[in-house]
Amino acid sequence: MSVLIKNGRIVTAVDDYHADIYIEDEKISMIGKDLQVEAAKVIDASDRLVIPGGIDPHTHFDMPFGGTRSADDFESGPRAAAFGGTTCVIDFAIQSKGSSTFEGLDTWHQKADGKSLIDYAFHMIITDMPDSRLPEMQKLADEGVTSYKLFMAYPGVLYVDDGTLYRAFRQAGENGTRICMHAENGIVIDEIIKEALADGHTEPKYHGLTRPTRMEAEGVYRSIAIAEVAKVPLYIVHLSCSDALEEVKRARARGVDVIAETCPQYLFLDQSYYDQEGFEGAKYVMTPALREKWNQDELWQGLKFRDLETIATDHCPFCFKDQKELGLDSFTKIPNGAPGVENRMSLIYNGGVVKGRMDLNRFVEVTSTAAAKAFGLFPKKGTIAVGTDADIVIFDPERTETISVKNPCTHHMRVDYSAYEGFEVKGFTETVLSRGRVIIENNEQKIERGGQFVKRALTGAHLSG
Repeated sequence: MSVLIKNGRIVTAVDDYHADIYIEDEKISMIGKDLQVEAAKVIDASDRLVIPGGIDPHTHFDMPFGGTRSADDFESGPRAAAFGGTTCVIDFAIQSKGSSTFEGLDTWHQKADGKSLIDYAFHMIITDMPDSRLPEMQKLADEGVTSYKLFMAYPGVLYVDDGTLYRAFRQAGENGTRICMHAENGIVIDEIIKEALADGHTEPKYHGLTRPTRMEAEGVYRSIAIAEVAKVPLYIVHLSCSDALEEVKRARARGVDVIAETCPQYLFLDQSYYDQEGFEGAKYVMTPALREKWNQDELWQGLKFRDLETIATDHCPFCFKDQKELGLDSFTKIPNGAPGVENRMSLIYNGGVVKGRMDLNRFVEVTSTAAAKAFGLFPKKGTIAVGTDADIVIFDPERTETISVKNPCTHHMRVDYSAYEGFEVKGFTETVLSRGRVIIENNEQKIERGGQFVKRALTGAHLSG
């Protein structure tokens, strides 16, 4: 279907101008002033921002964890993302220890196939990588999976030792692909947890108290050092604190190819949320944990000076009832993760643009363009230009909403609470196009599905910025 978007203010990571956009065959065909063309659908974007669809490079849909699985699958999660202005996600397929990465990839293709409303891609979580299976990494790249995630956390589950890190890093570097790193010293953290349990500390707040920021910083430092020797571009996921940010800044200052993401939870929430009455703090058990509030200013500063390049969600929701409550007798049994894929764009617009912490171009960059560049999606996605995918969000910069599980405009996630309950945001998604299809309009879903798996290009060196 052809679509004409008229009278909008088009904002990309580098542009800001008024023009019309004509879309046909899923692509942007023309951009210009007062376009005189026939279209099957005309959208008046007067007094609205017309921006590239958001790209969330860190989600966990239908993911098994701690005897349960994340509450959003590839039907509900992408739908909620779309309502919030995100038109592409990169989810994490998981390789089981001792099995081929291709078995994990096939499993995630089966989970997603035919369900998603928006386009999606995969990273591959590697849980072991003997020399004999290293060629799989090149084959994954050939299939469009050009980034891999490894963990220094969760011993006995996802943790890999430094030798495995180096082998995988070196191979990824040779292949022109990127490593994503969950950087926390899980071995030491497990010892701290043992001490807490021995002292009878089982409440949710001890999840945060047993994961000190220095252990995240140590993991960031060590992963950067290994990546530097292995000659691979590194992407630190969900960076949460000033300690860890300092390690990224030091490495970038000496020319290391490392970029980092942070998440809305670390920009807007803090460790005081663990002190809520009863078991309520379990809603905020995520890894890394929420930090002292003063870290938030440091993270915003990191975004301003580009030591932090992207804002993802690490969306991994578990219902408070039935799932989070698995940990009633011990914080170690609370499934780690929280919802957020739907709220990211409005939160960052309100906290960034409205509060004067970033301009419109930087808002588009951190929510879309930088992720597209880092992970081989640009310029197909992440910008508005002739020939690009018509992934477009029409955004009302003046509309205010209060985020709540009870607000049908802000909560389409399949989870029984909101991590940002009661937050008032200015700036809200109005209309969403995915490859030229109007999928959300006036808070209504217009089609059921149609999202496609996107093969990503090689990432090679640091490309964002």
